Amino acid sequence: MSFLDTICCAFGAIVLIYMIINAAGARSFQKDTSELRAEVDLLEEEVLEGYKDLVVLRNSLDETAEKTPASDAAARIMEEMERLKEQLALADKETLSRKDEIEQLKQDLKSLDEGRRRLEGGTMAEGRSGDRVKAFEGTGDRKYFIGLSVKGDRILVLVDVSASMMDETVVNVIRLRNMPESRRRSADKWRRAIGTVDWITAQLPPKAKFQIYGFNTQAKPLVPGSAGKWLDASDPAALNGAISELRKVVPQDGTSLENAFAVIGQLSPQPDSVMIVTDGLPTQGATPPTVRKTVDGDQRLKLFEHALARMPPRIPVSVILLPMEGDPMAPTAYWALTRKTGGIFLSPARDWP
Repeated sequence: MSFLDTICCAFGAIVLIYMIINAAGARSFQKDTSELRAEVDLLEEEVLEGYKDLVVLRNSLDETAEKTPASDAAARIMEEMERLKEQLALADKETLSRKDEIEQLKQDLKSLDEGRRRLEGGTMAEGRSGDRVKAFEGTGDRKYFIGLSVKGDRILVLVDVSASMMDETVVNVIRLRNMPESRRRSADKWRRAIGTVDWITAQLPPKAKFQIYGFNTQAKPLVPGSAGKWLDASDPAALNGAISELRKVVPQDGTSLENAFAVIGQLSPQPDSVMIVTDGLPTQGATPPTVRKTVDGDQRLKLFEHALARMPPRIPVSVILLPMEGDPMAPTAYWALTRKTGGIFLSPARDWP
């Protein structure tokens, strides 16, 4: 009995120890499993948040991709609209210029028609033969210059082609300066200047030599390739060619009378008569000023006096001065020049020639 009791107690003790160990192991496993589960749940939440952020980014990328072509297309359309607006503005300016030219041509045609009627209504008797190589026909009943004779064996004509030759007022000169070239060439004052030079060429003696230079900041011959050379006044092609080239000139820039007088020394032999068609005193010397600024009357007079130093002595100088505001000393200065050299000073009416 004692042996059996001992065996049973030992077996019971073993079973009790196993149950205690098993219970402790279960509690430890449950604790470890709970911590791992918590970590797994946290990772799953982070993955879900990552998926959400990925979806948001993908949607934003799709919206940006859809909007970008539309923005590019809108930019291109705006650029095209601006280009078309500029073309339309240029077309409007050109249309106004063409209208002015058409009106001017209509007036010229009307004047020519009136002249034709007067000629048809005159005598049918044959008059004496003329002594001019080139004809010039004015308009209306105006009288031509009395006392302005074009004489000499070598006649140099200097015509001002600066911007001020487009109009009598500074405001209109600035306005015309920004217009198309065709409008600047058709300005009333410039057309009078061309008519004046045309009249001079019609008065040239047939046996004389001539040369016509245009001057603004520089002085250049109107006939290409004729620099420093004399042309024959008996050659109608030379006369008409010079006037044709003058009609192509666009008035621009300032006025350098010093460079204009320098032409006299470039011709060999020198001219024995000089005729100047201008509208005022010079605005610069031989070279442009380093600083551009407004030139007042006193400064213009000093530039004029400095230019006279380039003028050879004993050459008659005649001046045809067209109207221009803001230069009151010009008539006196040019009159003194013609008086000193034995030339003629004239300031024609606005409707001449």
